[in-house]
Amino acid sequence: MTDHAVVFTPSGRRGRFAAGTSLLAAARALGADLDSVCGGRGICGRCQVAVQPGEHLKLGIASTAEHLTPLNAAEARLEARGRLVPGRRLGCQAGLCGDVVVDVPPEHQVHRQVVAKGVDARPIALDPVVTLHHVQVGEPDMHDPRSDAQRLREALAAEWGLEGLRLPLPVLAGLQAALRKGGFAVTVAVRQRRDIVAIWPGLVESVQGVAVDLGSTTIAAHLCDLSSGAVLASAGAMNPQIRLGEDLMSRVSYAMMNAGGAAELTQAARGALGALLAELAEKAGIAPERIVEVTLAGNPVMHHLVLGLDPVELGAAPFALAEDAPLDVPARELGLAIAPGAFVHLLPCIAGHVGADAAAMVLAEAPHRDDPVTLLVDVGTNAEIVLGSRQRLLACSSPTGPAFEGAQITAGQRAAPGAIERLRIDPATLEPRFKVIGCDAWSDEPGFDAQVTGICGSGIIEAVAQMHLAGILRHDGSLDGGLAERSPRVREEYRSFTYIIREDAPRIAITQHDVRAVQLAKAALHAGAKLLMRRFGIAAPDRIKLAGAFGGHIDPLHALVLGLIPDCPLEAISAVGNAAGHGARIALLNAAARTEIAEVVRRIEKVETAIEPDFQQEFVAAMALPHATDAYPNLARHVTLPPRRSAPRRRLR
Repeated sequence: MTDHAVVFTPSGRRGRFAAGTSLLAAARALGADLDSVCGGRGICGRCQVAVQPGEHLKLGIASTAEHLTPLNAAEARLEARGRLVPGRRLGCQAGLCGDVVVDVPPEHQVHRQVVAKGVDARPIALDPVVTLHHVQVGEPDMHDPRSDAQRLREALAAEWGLEGLRLPLPVLAGLQAALRKGGFAVTVAVRQRRDIVAIWPGLVESVQGVAVDLGSTTIAAHLCDLSSGAVLASAGAMNPQIRLGEDLMSRVSYAMMNAGGAAELTQAARGALGALLAELAEKAGIAPERIVEVTLAGNPVMHHLVLGLDPVELGAAPFALAEDAPLDVPARELGLAIAPGAFVHLLPCIAGHVGADAAAMVLAEAPHRDDPVTLLVDVGTNAEIVLGSRQRLLACSSPTGPAFEGAQITAGQRAAPGAIERLRIDPATLEPRFKVIGCDAWSDEPGFDAQVTGICGSGIIEAVAQMHLAGILRHDGSLDGGLAERSPRVREEYRSFTYIIREDAPRIAITQHDVRAVQLAKAALHAGAKLLMRRFGIAAPDRIKLAGAFGGHIDPLHALVLGLIPDCPLEAISAVGNAAGHGARIALLNAAARTEIAEVVRRIEKVETAIEPDFQQEFVAAMALPHATDAYPNLARHVTLPPRRSAPRRRLR
């Protein structure tokens, strides 16, 4: 029988096949990356290819569109409906009748790359964990005693080569209704060629997944199309566990001191997660049952609580985790109303206080792939810090508390419309000007008509830094009460001093208590970074990346003025936003990334700040603005820091 050569680009896979072999069959035989859901029936339109005509001398092929069988009725129907690009062919319908070179467009590749937004974010190569398979199942009759489940498995094996699939009870419960509604043609969602997670009548061409960053203060979630990688909807919420404890250790204490406390915390986390998934589905206009996979990253306490594991052991040395390996948990076991057989994949934890959120941050920013030494800091209620390069990685955590996310601050709030996010103070007049979320104009510019509601994390950082640059805050963080004679913005209140940003309701002010909360938070973070640098044997990192729920909004200059991070060239500092959330999204869309991060986590060296003898010394030095002893020469090239002076020893009136 005559055979013909076929070459697929961009993969370069090539081979020879009998005349009449479909391009889809040839692609599967060669391992070329060509998508398909309908099993070659010409109805999904996912296997489109474009013939590359001409003499391909290097390949030894003269390629032409006439070397494929003519356009057939199935292709004509899709073309008439606008679902087949003119000039392209369906791989499942076009058969070989000569040598041909065909290109698989990016949108019709299974493992195509999705370029994430952000300067430093790396592309995501799609490597689906869940795939869709359309099958025609034989109908039952009186002479064939086989069950519907058996005939489904046989159809999947015959048409897709899928053997030994597990069919859990919640999915099995809907099998017969789906078969009969679809006329025994159904679409089956299969996870890792092992588990059937959902069955729908007829043809379903796309399903969704959700990537979740389960933080102590905020929860962020992104709904993604698993076929294209596109983010269809995003949502966020305050973690309802805050009412039971503002930070991680207070929640562990709540679990220890209250009967049923851990279960209450677990229910709060799962309830918030379920509500977010429902909100995302509604925003995207899809049924929640179309969500077939969830990836979740969180710190160890959040990781344990959402799983229903008692977090008590994480409250004291040696901070033992119940489990640190990656986990696949049926979504129904967490009370999530999505696809009946869906799973939740939890990324691995690094150590007792360095969780899956830090692992997700590493996956997103990939310091293990680079030569420069990178300091990665996830700024949140519990700061996760990673330092290293391809040669070596170290990690630790520091208990910063919720100040950076607006909690425990007099006028603090989460980042939402109306919150002050930028602030400048005139050093001569001490008058402030600010910018709020949701309004492009500054407060002293025409067109500023925003409803001011409070001040969020990035605004708090800039407020304290600007107060120091303007001389309102001394080197030790105390407010200079002597300035009350110069400006009504500085005034004595409650046996201390306060700086007034805004008098109108709601009143926005920074109190001495607020400054101390910020100092404690930034000192914990800075001390953790210094311990890692000392262990690594360097005086400064090559670059610093600020991550976290509001990491993308932190101004690097103000982070240096505050002393939030060690001194570093300003151009080497970048804010990368919610890197943990992006890492969870990578793990959602790429199965190989899950294996990669599991291997990387196993070789990360863990540093426990709670038992490091030098932590307290570093913490005390880091309380000063920007630091008690470090000179900060890189910062000095950009701003003039006030002289180092502490508060005089005197009593307030």
